[in-house]
Amino acid sequence: MLVLNGTPFQPATLQLTGIPGMQTGQAWIALIFCLLYFISISGNLSILALVIREPPLHQPMYYFLSMLSLNDLGVSLSTLPTVLATFCFNYRHVGFDACLVQMFFIHTFSFMESGILLAMSFDRFVAICDPLRYSTVLTNSRILAMGLGILTKSFTTLFPFPFLVKRLPFCKGNVLHHSYCLHPDLMKVACGDIHVNNIYGLFVVIFTYGVDSVFILLSYALILRAVLAIASQEQRLKALNTCISHICAVLAFYVPIIAVSMIHRFWKSAPAVVHVMMSNVYLFVPPMLNPIIYSVKTKEIRRGILKVFHKSQT
Repeated sequence: MLVLNGTPFQPATLQLTGIPGMQTGQAWIALIFCLLYFISISGNLSILALVIREPPLHQPMYYFLSMLSLNDLGVSLSTLPTVLATFCFNYRHVGFDACLVQMFFIHTFSFMESGILLAMSFDRFVAICDPLRYSTVLTNSRILAMGLGILTKSFTTLFPFPFLVKRLPFCKGNVLHHSYCLHPDLMKVACGDIHVNNIYGLFVVIFTYGVDSVFILLSYALILRAVLAIASQEQRLKALNTCISHICAVLAFYVPIIAVSMIHRFWKSAPAVVHVMMSNVYLFVPPMLNPIIYSVKTKEIRRGILKVFHKSQT
């Protein structure tokens, strides 16, 4: 019987795992994860610092970018304790309640990212389709309200998850398949009736990822229609160029989600390492790529970085 946590069905601790089949290369894996965390945390902190310090970046587009960077920091910091403990210190145990807290924050920040990307697509829609009203539509108070709305929506929809998991007995062991806690992973070791968890989980995914992605596509359909109506080819390219960074961020976020879903649905016999690696890509790649994408593709961010670098040299 499992070590108990006050009941005969809930383990006191859960055991995390690394990457299957790569036990001999733990040092290299730990180095890679440390590098990913360093790039992600330093890159997103740099974006936040630039937007705060540079007056030319006090615009709606960069306020939304700050939300994205802050959220990416949340994603990284949510996974960091258990990932570093697993790969750097070979400590693979996490308390049951601590696991539920980590699960809640990982999923909350992931769903918030989808909402922020939708808000950024609305920003691009207004900037291109109705540029004369851009500053009156996206006022500071409305941007703040949108940010709080995204936070409230994600928090309230994810809040029931820990309690839905807490009510379940765990009689299939206490070994999880990742170095962090995810709801689908916990469902694999839970027993009893998990239909409520699965149905509510599907509802949340459709309500967030599904609805957000549809509206992002709709925004870009309207943007494309407005751009094609511009007579000058140079102006058309200039308008589209302002969307490149956001499109790359959307692809970096949604492509891994779609890949994970497709593998789970159509390749159930896939080796465990495939599922683990795809989940790692989904959680670690977007927070690392987003600051790089916006630094490379956004002229104002590049200018701000060069300005700070120039000051440090004088």
